[in-house]
Amino acid sequence: MDRLPHPTRRVLVTTGVALLLGLATAALAWWRLGPVTRGTVWAEDGGLFLRERMALGPVDSLLRPYAGYLHLVPRLLVDLGWSLPVEDYALVLSGGACVVVGVLAAAVFLLARDTVPVAPVRALLAAAPALLPLAPYEISGNAANLHWFMLFTAPWLFAHRARTWWSSGAVAVLAVFVVLTEVQTVAFLPLLLLAWLPLRDASGARAWPRAVPVTVVAIAGVTAQVVTALTTERTERPGAPAIADVAAGWLLQPFAGNWDPDVGAVVRAVLDRGWVVVAVPAALLLLVLVAAAVVASWRARVLTIALTVASLGVWWAALVANGGATQAWAEPVEALADVEPLRYAAASGLLLLAAVLVAAGVLVGSAGWSARARRRTRPGGAARLTGAVTGWCVVALVVAVAAAGAVPGPTRRSEGPIWADQIPAAVTACAGDRSGSVDVRTAPWGVQVPCARLLPATGGH
Repeated sequence: MDRLPHPTRRVLVTTGVALLLGLATAALAWWRLGPVTRGTVWAEDGGLFLRERMALGPVDSLLRPYAGYLHLVPRLLVDLGWSLPVEDYALVLSGGACVVVGVLAAAVFLLARDTVPVAPVRALLAAAPALLPLAPYEISGNAANLHWFMLFTAPWLFAHRARTWWSSGAVAVLAVFVVLTEVQTVAFLPLLLLAWLPLRDASGARAWPRAVPVTVVAIAGVTAQVVTALTTERTERPGAPAIADVAAGWLLQPFAGNWDPDVGAVVRAVLDRGWVVVAVPAALLLLVLVAAAVVASWRARVLTIALTVASLGVWWAALVANGGATQAWAEPVEALADVEPLRYAAASGLLLLAAVLVAAGVLVGSAGWSARARRRTRPGGAARLTGAVTGWCVVALVVAVAAAGAVPGPTRRSEGPIWADQIPAAVTACAGDRSGSVDVRTAPWGVQVPCARLLPATGGH
């Protein structure tokens, strides 16, 4: 039998690896939730999203604004969960959210190849949403927080240089779901310029990437989000956090949460030993990022800087947009140790983790070194060896932290209430009357489930 051409074999192998990585990422995200968290409906999943799905139907609710922006993928997932047996609603949403994260991981693995050519590092980057220490606490395994993972994916979608119209179409389709789910993707729009820069084909000739589809989709989707944000009233009052509190809070939650999800313990360590416990690791991290930016290719340099700035920007924007989240971070007291990890901290930390892994990929991979660096440093020279060792140390640290936190831990849903356990009592409460409704508790609220929906699901009449 004739063997496949080498480029075709490479594409098939890479795609296969991406699919396996996506499955592993989804499975890890699911495992880290634990059984109670998986079975508990969280926030808007059993609140506004579900109420509007019941009231408006599967079509009119999809692009209905909430809190100032559109939530396409979460509403699709709620629609899926509501179309299946009622008792399975929580598990469908938890599992569906993990599957979405797995799909995004596979996409990032494929899209980031030009920037992070070292496959093991790129696999860690793609799986970062499931590896992030803070992820299971609130943002993982529910539809309400899927927009953070869309934000993580956006820079790779926008910066990717598609070689074929088929791949450009796939990127554009994924971009539809990403952009219509997260308004903050607007911050990454400038990365579309990277998608238009020429590349080299197999013969070495200059070729232009197929960037039109993703550009049109991204601009149209972001425009829809911005218009929605400008025309929809928010219930949260904006805050005005001091710069010192923004910086200190970023160190105590997004930054420190990347190695210790117990951010309260970090606050107590700062109270006991001073800011040095976070300042020294932050300084080392800054050195890694700067070193990578100096020797990186232009593409890796831009993405490293963009992800780092976005990490700070997401945290700052969240504190401004949600005045109640502001704390006196710069002057910590014992009570600050009781503040739970904020969902904004997980999102900010995820972008920072991505920047760190891009930097590590630059340092360990010769393809990430710029021409200027190659002129300055002999192949195999001391500087290059130091960079490679540093990069692999960063990778090893990320793996060690991920391995330590791979078991289910406490989350905001750890205490339940488990959705499925309440359904038999809800059916009994309906007493065969399909015209009423029954309260089913969620974390932290509840939802009135129509008896007409409950009784057919359990064989009632």
